[in-house]
Amino acid sequence: MRNVYLDNGSTSFPKAPGVGRAMVEFIENIGCNVNRGGYRSSYSLSEKILETREKLRDFFGFNRESNVVFTPNVTFSLNYIIHGLLRAGDRLIITSMEHNAVARPAETARLRGVDLAIARCDEKGCLDLEDFKRQITADTKAVVMLHGSNVCGSLMPVAEVGKLCKERGVFFIVDAAQTAGVFPIHMKEMNINGLAFTGHKGLLGPQGIGGLLLDDKLAQAISPIIDGGTGSRSDSIVMPDFMPDKLEPGTMNLPGILGLSAALDYVIEKGVDNIRAEELKLTRLFMEAFISRSSVRVVGPGAGEERCPIVSLDFTDKDNAEVAFRLDNEFGIMTRCGMHCAPLAHKTLKTFPQGTVRFAFGHRNTEEEVAYAVDAIERILSD
Repeated sequence: MRNVYLDNGSTSFPKAPGVGRAMVEFIENIGCNVNRGGYRSSYSLSEKILETREKLRDFFGFNRESNVVFTPNVTFSLNYIIHGLLRAGDRLIITSMEHNAVARPAETARLRGVDLAIARCDEKGCLDLEDFKRQITADTKAVVMLHGSNVCGSLMPVAEVGKLCKERGVFFIVDAAQTAGVFPIHMKEMNINGLAFTGHKGLLGPQGIGGLLLDDKLAQAISPIIDGGTGSRSDSIVMPDFMPDKLEPGTMNLPGILGLSAALDYVIEKGVDNIRAEELKLTRLFMEAFISRSSVRVVGPGAGEERCPIVSLDFTDKDNAEVAFRLDNEFGIMTRCGMHCAPLAHKTLKTFPQGTVRFAFGHRNTEEEVAYAVDAIERILSD
């Protein structure tokens, strides 16, 4: 049986060429640490880590490599911001399409006294901008918002929201889990104060490495929520107050950072616009096969609307879990079925509690694989 990987919304596969080699090279031939060794190989490794910060700085239209912070993933990044920034009495706005990486820490913040507001999105997963404007009150401290939905592919109007936040003196934090590496993100032009990203999705890097980019004002406002060794100011039991050490306790995932660096080289050379065009072409081909089928609901924006390369199907005459199981078991097609760690989104999309079957395309997928997936679904529906 052939294997067709259509779960790139969970993690990309295959990874960018060179990622594995970069990680193996470190593990087998370098192996030392940074900021903890007074010898040549450690200093050389520190330079490579700095180079990766500089790549991320430029890639996201940022201006300060010292404010690029490495974390294990986007979930850690968002927790660092939400719990490090907000205090009882502060107001936080999120949307009704958020992944649990935002929704759960936001709920925890609510339980400790933060005023949590949820801006409405429509049944296509698109933000009601007028409702959002009404939510921004004088005591609003931060807006944390996803850029693209991991459930249905809808995109949020990040540039418009960023402009509003800047005008009203509100911190704007963006969850770029599904868009980094697929859509251009320029923090300065979009008025983004904080960007949370992960390396293992659109950036085509390994699991276990992500990060934060914070402007000076937000970096100063955040308190560390994890303390520990940094290799700097080791004579003090207080965390350093400078970036990035302030938010980077403990030993970093050095193989992951070097793997991410190799992935960035590939994405930059290939071009974000080219990657997006290839993925959206496959997305449209897939969606068009089911637009008029009464037994299948295509969830989210239409094929001609702005969207991520993610398609959720809700099978009205079949059990979604059974369809996903048969796609894998009979055809070798790998998808994701269920809630996708986003119950708020599914309630917004009217797909709660049954969830959906999600198909997430990568630029290494082919038109032939799309046709194969469409045919497999047709055969299951005909039974």
